[in-house]
Amino acid sequence: MIQPHRSHTLFLAFLLHRISGLLLALFLPIHFWVLSLTLTAPNEFDSMLAWSDNSFVKLAEFVLVFLLAVHIFGGLRLIALELLDWNSGQKTAAASAVAIAVFVSGIFLLRAI
Repeated sequence: MIQPHRSHTLFLAFLLHRISGLLLALFLPIHFWVLSLTLTAPNEFDSMLAWSDNSFVKLAEFVLVFLLAVHIFGGLRLIALELLDWNSGQKTAAASAVAIAVFVSGIFLLRAI
């Protein structure tokens, strides 16, 4: 049986915020390793840059920017929840956070293509 609070719309916002944070945290070591190649192995870094022109990598970058935007705007929603009074517009704020994240990451994808 699903607990009542887990069927609430804002529980999905909670899950999306936590999952996006976890995936971003898993991405960071890979990102730092690739950046370290600029100092330790410039030729490998150049080949990594050539590989990043692949359309699959651009799609992965879109997902990464989406996760970052969702995490940022979801965090801003949580800060507003902590500092402001509770109101019925919280679902709208959660939906707006996702919509803004899709918009921002979509612009990134269009510029990358």
